[in-house]
Amino acid sequence: MKKTVTTLADGRELIYYDSADDIVRDAVDPRPLDAVSTSSEIRRDPLLGDSVAIASHRQGRTYHPPADECPLCPSREGRHSEIPDTDYDVVVFENRFPSLAGDSGRCEVVCFTSDHDVSFAGLTEEQAGLVLEAWTDRTADLAELPQVAQVFCFENRGAEIGVTLGHPHGQIYGYPFVTPRTEQMFRSMESHRAETGRNLFDDVVARELADGERVVLEGEHWVAFVPYAAHWPYEVHLHPRRRVPDLRELDDAARTEFPQIYLELLRRFDRIFGPGEPPTPYISAWHQAPFRAPGREEFALHLELFTIRRTPGKLKFLAGSESGMNVFINDVPPEAAAQRLREVASE
Repeated sequence: MKKTVTTLADGRELIYYDSADDIVRDAVDPRPLDAVSTSSEIRRDPLLGDSVAIASHRQGRTYHPPADECPLCPSREGRHSEIPDTDYDVVVFENRFPSLAGDSGRCEVVCFTSDHDVSFAGLTEEQAGLVLEAWTDRTADLAELPQVAQVFCFENRGAEIGVTLGHPHGQIYGYPFVTPRTEQMFRSMESHRAETGRNLFDDVVARELADGERVVLEGEHWVAFVPYAAHWPYEVHLHPRRRVPDLRELDDAARTEFPQIYLELLRRFDRIFGPGEPPTPYISAWHQAPFRAPGREEFALHLELFTIRRTPGKLKFLAGSESGMNVFINDVPPEAAAQRLREVASE
């Protein structure tokens, strides 16, 4: 992998990740851009104890532009985008409309490919491996920023999820605090250790492998399963068999196998609801240990992939119980979801 760091016209950082070492990235951003001005602030909720990012400037962000005006495509034929070069493998740049900025953290955009019409599932194993390297490198770099406590790499796919740009891309959030979901995992992890003397994540993975009914895919270095208490209609957790706290700690064997397993999962997701159905909307979320949290070595890096579509043409909405009380009601039994994801392997 070759990494080239440059800046856009307004001073935001842009990074090219290339498979070939002889690629030269010297294109200049000629756009007359003003410096990014944000009004992001973090407010603490005294009742729940969590944090909310207030970011009113995001009201003006780009919203469903036509394909020939996509800001994530390369700059070609006199049209200048967020990526100055005429082609690229993987690109990461600071978001022009960040939810978190300055002392409140950092937000980045990850463009998986220059091809506007492909999805992550359509990438080659080499391309998917390069994205993994980019996620890892950004995690390492953001870990050095004093205002970043935790890094979250994720992809939103599909209009139903709220995606406003059709180009295949994801995002990276560098939070200035430990997220509520991670804090809850730490509490459960610490309680389990106190009660059993064992690691919670190791026991969860071992239970799923021993049961087998909810296992979707197994590799030599990764295992994918629908969790016993899945919140979403179709939800898969992907764990490396060797527990590590974050992406930086994956060994070469796990990195090599990851594209095979992950691409197969994404392709099965697109087949869940049968032929003729539109691509399945999903959220793909990496869970990594906070950088400076006590006991971080006990945490298990894993990826959670889920869709809000429950049947063809119908979505799972977060209604009263979910939104008001955070108590999920899942219409699809996890065992049935796992069975369906195994069935679609040959469709």
